Amino acid sequence: MGGKTLTRADLAEAVVRKVGLPRNESQDLVELVLGEISASLARGEPVKLSSFGSFGIRQKGERMGRNPKTGDEVPITPRRVLVFRPSNIMKERINQGLIRRKAAE
Repeated sequence: MGGKTLTRADLAEAVVRKVGLPRNESQDLVELVLGEISASLARGEPVKLSSFGSFGIRQKGERMGRNPKTGDEVPITPRRVLVFRPSNIMKERINQGLIRRKAAE
């Protein structure tokens, strides 16, 4: 799985190519969309993107963990974590890509 990582700049470049917006407006658009998703999640609101998946926040309670170096028990503080659930359409796309790659080998 040694592929290239998709970056904000890559997303902005895709908007330039496919929509035809100027590069600076494309960057602003990508930042606006990502900022809105982040702000919604920070407020605790779920984010659902059709045909892609949904993002949500899950509350994790306090629990006891273990320091792997010393073996000592350490309390892990309660926190909120980001969770992502891909849509069935996204799962199918990913699995079809895997099947195509194996067929090409």
